[in-house]
Amino acid sequence: MINLSMKERFRGFFPVIIDVETGGFNAATDALLELAAVTTGFNEQGKLEIKNSYHFNVEPFEGANIEQKALDFTGIDPDNPLRGAISEHKALKSLFKDLRTEQKDAECNRCVLVGHNSWFDLSFLNAASERVDIKRNPFHPFTSFDTASLSALMLGHTVLAQACDLAGIEFSQKEAHSALYDATKTAELFCLLVNRANQF
Repeated sequence: MINLSMKERFRGFFPVIIDVETGGFNAATDALLELAAVTTGFNEQGKLEIKNSYHFNVEPFEGANIEQKALDFTGIDPDNPLRGAISEHKALKSLFKDLRTEQKDAECNRCVLVGHNSWFDLSFLNAASERVDIKRNPFHPFTSFDTASLSALMLGHTVLAQACDLAGIEFSQKEAHSALYDATKTAELFCLLVNRANQF
């Protein structure tokens, strides 16, 4: 068992599991509707485990495109006042402040996005950051850790639900496509894969 700090294990990167729910596939034109983040840390036994989670319902930016197929897939009603949605600026400012604190506590130089098909989540996170002109984005602009690729390598499957099943992680299709649920399951999968790799 490898027993390292976050800084040592990930070369100064602080992994943050991110999941977004959106109004389509184009980060430049389609709405960011939901954002969740999960952080991890090593326990006293050297096992990576979930530490904290953050979740925001997000108001579509002005002029954002929203595809009905995307809403049907996620079940999100952007106009529902009970969502308690906030602006992209408020959501990102709050999240980035907390993540910078955790990153600093872990003695890491920068956050790195962990996602299942991470390019998708990173593209929406970067696009939203640029729209609201946030200067201190803690995430590396293009480096990411992709659990789909890691799962293909270590479990033989790329689909999140199937990878979780192969890893012995409970997964509910009814709760899937909620940003917080998917981020949490991706975090559980990431922890399992790291812990399994650390055994060698």
